[in-house]
Amino acid sequence: EIRLVESGGGLVQPGGSLRLSCAASGFPFASTVMKWVRQPPGKGLEGVSTSFVGVAANITTYAVSVKGRFTTIRDDAKNMLYLQMNNLTPDDSAVYFCARLQDEWRGQRTQVTVSS
Repeated sequence: EIRLVESGGGLVQPGGSLRLSCAASGFPFASTVMKWVRQPPGKGLEGVSTSFVGVAANITTYAVSVKGRFTTIRDDAKNMLYLQMNNLTPDDSAVYFCARLQDEWRGQRTQVTVSS
């Protein structure tokens, strides 16, 4: 059974940091391109980052809106994907998902709220 379980969301003040985690199981994580996506309130899905594998291993792309503030880390030995989010702003408030690029299989999401 394919499972993606996100955690680490919460309420944080502007300028603060959060680290999201995604635990993967049921598929070959180390050979799977993974991404983080988010959905702000009342808006559509937005790609946050994509972590590549194979010949493009160690390459991660980021949305312009988060570049320089967010870092995606993958631990293939533990089947874990992380999203380190720094200098958060209210515009980063959203539900966040980790997902497989190949079929958009997503986890159950975690809520991030940035507010003073």
